[in-house]
Amino acid sequence: MTKRKAMALQNNFAVACSNVISAVITFFMLSLAVIFPLIYDDSYFNILEAKYRCYLVCVIGMFAVVLVSALVMLIIDFNEFKGGHAAKFFSALKPKNWRTTFTVADGAVLVFWLICLLSTLQSEYLYEAFWGNEGRYSGLFLITLYVAFYLVVSRFWKVKGWILEAFLISGMIVCFIGITDYFQMDILRFRVRIKPEQSTLFTSTIGNINTYTAYVALLMGLAASMFATSKSVIKSVWYYVCMVVTFFAIIMGCSDNAYLALGGMFAFLPFVLFRDKNGTVRYVVILATFATVIQCIDVINRVFAGTVIGLDSLFQYLANFKGLPLVVVALWAIAAALYVLWLRKGTETGANFGKRLVYGWGILVLAMLLIVCFMLLDANALGNGERYGSLGNYLVFSDSWGTNRGYIWRKSMELYRDFSTIHKMFGFGPDTFGILTTELFKFEMIGATGQVFDNAHNEYLQFLITIGPLGLAAYLLFLIDSCRVMVRGMMKNPYMAGCAAAVLCYSFQALVNLNLPIATPMMWLLLSVGVAAGRDRKRINL
Repeated sequence: MTKRKAMALQNNFAVACSNVISAVITFFMLSLAVIFPLIYDDSYFNILEAKYRCYLVCVIGMFAVVLVSALVMLIIDFNEFKGGHAAKFFSALKPKNWRTTFTVADGAVLVFWLICLLSTLQSEYLYEAFWGNEGRYSGLFLITLYVAFYLVVSRFWKVKGWILEAFLISGMIVCFIGITDYFQMDILRFRVRIKPEQSTLFTSTIGNINTYTAYVALLMGLAASMFATSKSVIKSVWYYVCMVVTFFAIIMGCSDNAYLALGGMFAFLPFVLFRDKNGTVRYVVILATFATVIQCIDVINRVFAGTVIGLDSLFQYLANFKGLPLVVVALWAIAAALYVLWLRKGTETGANFGKRLVYGWGILVLAMLLIVCFMLLDANALGNGERYGSLGNYLVFSDSWGTNRGYIWRKSMELYRDFSTIHKMFGFGPDTFGILTTELFKFEMIGATGQVFDNAHNEYLQFLITIGPLGLAAYLLFLIDSCRVMVRGMMKNPYMAGCAAAVLCYSFQALVNLNLPIATPMMWLLLSVGVAAGRDRKRINL
C-alpha cells in the first residue's frame, strides 16, 4: 500500500469515527431536547424525580454508548493503524498542549468540578453532598454529569441545528399547556389532587411556576435572538411565532423571576443587534411585540375575568398602564418607519452608525444601572422607600421581600459568616443547604416564614454556601467565557445567538431562583450546543 493510500485510509477512519460519535450524541441530545421537558409520572407529586431519572437515563446512556463505540474504534485503530489515532488524541491531553487543547471555559468548568469534588470530600455530609438526596438532587453526581456532558458535546458533536428546532417544538407544547393552565383548564388533570390554594403554584409539565418560567426563559431567549438574527424569511416567521408564544407563557406563568429574564434579554440584545440596520429594526419589532402581548393579556383578563388566574405584581402594573395602547402604536410605528427608511429604501446610515448606536446603548444601560443603584440606596440605607410608591415593594429589602427570600438570603450570609476557614473556602458540600437550615434554625425559620427552606433561592448564593467562593468564581467564569465564545460568532449563526441569549436569560433569573434538575439541564444543553457551534462554525449546516 502506498503512503498516500495509507494516509487516505487513516483520514477516512478518523472521519468515520467522528461521525459515529456525533450520531450517538445527536440521538441522545434529541431525546433530552424533546422528551425531557414533557415527561412526567405522578402529576406534580414526583415531577422532580421523574425529570431527574429521565436525565440520568439519557446522559448516562449517551456516555455508555460513546464509551463502547470509542473502545471498538480504539481496538480497530491498534489493529489497523498501530494506535496512531489514539496517540494523537492522548497527546492533546498532555500539560504542554493544554493551552491549545482547552479554552478558558473548559478550564473554568474543570476547576469548578474539582472544587465541587474537594467540597464534597471535606463535607461532614459526604453521602448527601455526593447525591444531593437531602436537597434537590444537585449534588456532586449530577454536577459531574453536567460537566461531562458539556465536555463531550462541545468537543465531539457536529452541530445539527434541527436539534434546537426540535427543542422549540417541544417547548411550544409545554408553553401551550402552561397557557391553558392560566385559563384554569387543567387539560392534564394535574391540579385535581392539589389543594385549591396551592394549585396555581404549579403549571404545565414542569412543576413550580418559578421553574416553569426559568424553562420558558430559555425558550424565549432562544426564539427572540434567532428571530432577530436569522436571514431566512421562513425561519424568521417560525421564530417569531415561538417568541410570541413564549411572551404569553412567561407572563402567564405569574412568577417574578420572569422580570429578570426579560430585563436581561432586552438589555443584552442591542449590543449585538444595533450593529446593523436589520438587527435594529427587528429589536424594535421585539419590543413592540412584547408590549402588544401585554395589551392582549390585559384584554383577556378583562373578558375572561372569572376564568383566568390573573396577573399580579409588576406585570399587572404594566397591563393597567393607561398609556400602554399608545406605547404599542408608537413602537409599531417606529418599527414600520425604520423598515421603510432603512430596509426598503436602503437609506445610508454611515459605516460607524452601528458602533455609535451600540456605544449609546451601553451608556444608557450604565445610566439605568446607576439609577437603580441610587434608588436601592435611597430606599434602604436612607429609608426613603415610601417615595417610590408601589415600586417600593421591589426596592425595599426586608425579611418578607420576594416571598421571604429576604429572610433566607440574610440567614445565608449569617451562615457563611460563621463558617470555619475550610468551609468558607469550599462550603459545606453541594446541595447541603437544606441540611444546614433544618439543623441550625429550623424552628426560627418556620416561625418567621411559615416554611422550610432547603435552597437559598439564589443560584449564586447557593453555590457560595455549598461550594464556596472559589467554586462560585469558577462557575461564573465558565458562564461568561462560554457566552463570549457564542457572542463572537452569533451574527453569522442564529443558533449561536439563540443559545447565548438563552443562557443569559437563565443566568439573570437565577438571581432569585433555584438550581433544579428540571430547567438547569436544558441550560447546560443549550450552552453546550452554543460552544460546540462556536468551535466548529464551518461545519454547521444551517
